[in-house]
Amino acid sequence: MNRFNNLILRSILAFLLPPLAACGGPQSILRPEGPAAGKLAQMGWVVFILFSVVTLIVLTLLLWAALRRRGSLDTHEPYNEGGGQSWVLIGGFAIPLVILCGLFVYTLQGMTEFPLHGGNHAHPHADIQIIGHQWWWEVHYLSGEPSHRFVTANEIHIPAGQPADIELTSADVIHAFWVPALHGKIQLIPGQTNYIRIQAEHPGSFPGQCGVYCGEQHAHMRLLVVAQAPDEYQAWYEGQLKEAADPQGAEAVHGRDVFESAACALCHTIRGTGAEGKVAPDLTHLASRAMIGANSFNNDTSDLEAWATHAQSFKPGALMPDLTAYSGEDLRDLVAYLRQLK
Repeated sequence: MNRFNNLILRSILAFLLPPLAACGGPQSILRPEGPAAGKLAQMGWVVFILFSVVTLIVLTLLLWAALRRRGSLDTHEPYNEGGGQSWVLIGGFAIPLVILCGLFVYTLQGMTEFPLHGGNHAHPHADIQIIGHQWWWEVHYLSGEPSHRFVTANEIHIPAGQPADIELTSADVIHAFWVPALHGKIQLIPGQTNYIRIQAEHPGSFPGQCGVYCGEQHAHMRLLVVAQAPDEYQAWYEGQLKEAADPQGAEAVHGRDVFESAACALCHTIRGTGAEGKVAPDLTHLASRAMIGANSFNNDTSDLEAWATHAQSFKPGALMPDLTAYSGEDLRDLVAYLRQLK
């Protein structure tokens, strides 16, 4: 009887643990904040409930058979006497076939609600282009004239209540764009362009991450989608179009000189300065972002100092090298300058 009770307990836990695990944390697929994520959550619940009902029926039949059993094997007909084929055909083939075909049709109908391209299918238009790198996100805003376009990194801003069409590709290996609260997962593939349309119903910050293992620092390839009220988004957009503001104070001025004269300027861009590197994130408005290191570390003085000098201790294997030559006054002034890039 104890073994039977343990079996029942494990069965109950098997039902409860998956939904409880999925409901926890800020990246739950069952806490949708946009229409696409809402449809996916609905489909997920349908599959889960159907699975639960089928499993409950199967367990009930097994329990019924176990309680109904009498005698021993010696008093029953030999196993090879035949019989019971109808149970196998109906329960093992017919019913699963009907259920799986129904789920297949239901899934196909659901997929029609997700546009594969932004705008016209022959000439897709994207508001934002995202290029995946090991291990960060390069973000290009493409709306409007070329003079109204800019590049940023790791943090994606969209107007709340409006769809944003995103073009996705990769500069190195396969990555996956995944913001569970807004949409499902879609891959970034070298040499191929994919599209996704995301929309947040209300303002808020929605964390995401790379959803395909892409190397040593895959876990630290995170992203953040910030949905803003349309007027706030427009103000943010116009601010991002501007070049970096001139540094204020002697320390920050010296910090800009340190940045431009050292290795930083070979990899990073700060618009309006001599730094025009293209192999690392654009830092023009670095201080306006919530975090650094692909949204893995705080955007504050201590983490900036540590990142600038010992990036490999934060993300071993990243292209950002340790720059131990920065120390003392140079490091202090460099971080002071970066903290002004709003």
